[in-house]
Amino acid sequence: MCHYIESICIEKGQIQNLSFHNKRFNTTRKELFGSSMFVNLEDFINAETHFERTKCRVIYDQEIIDVSYQPYKLPSINNLSLVFDNEINYKYKSTDRNRINQLFDLRNDADDILIVKNGLVTDTSFCNIALWSGMEWETPAKPLLKGTRREQLLGDYTIKERNIYLEDIYTYNRIRLFNAMIQFGEIDLMINKFTLKNTIHIKTK
Repeated sequence: MCHYIESICIEKGQIQNLSFHNKRFNTTRKELFGSSMFVNLEDFINAETHFERTKCRVIYDQEIIDVSYQPYKLPSINNLSLVFDNEINYKYKSTDRNRINQLFDLRNDADDILIVKNGLVTDTSFCNIALWSGMEWETPAKPLLKGTRREQLLGDYTIKERNIYLEDIYTYNRIRLFNAMIQFGEIDLMINKFTLKNTIHIKTK
């Protein structure tokens, strides 16, 4: 049976973006299991003893199954390989990442992948993205996963949703990768033939 995950950032003894994690956690439980009782993740997390950036991993189905903690190190991402998969579906953040891992294995010498679905740019293997148009940061309107950091950035108008087609990607000059653990701006790459690999792999069903 597939389980579901909340990856939550703890820093300086504080849970980051708690309200967005609570919303996704409770929405997933309601949509998949019919659970209507609100659960506050804060009641299950021991944040006070974690001062460095720490990844809190909550595994759950109808109920919380496990809570674990691990020190977090910012990954080094310098380039991305474009991959196509029109069948991939990762609406809910789950432990089943087999499809994403298969795509990741196609990256050749790139640090990560950028997944294209039905001609639209979506996410990397573990991050939402935003692209700089010269005037504003735009994020794909149809990501594989609506991350909690993405929701926060949309809410404070730091980023704006837009359908981003593959053929338009070189009209942007920068790309940022972010997720619950990676703050906006911590991974910021120029868009060129070195950061976006020319080799495009086709993933079929």
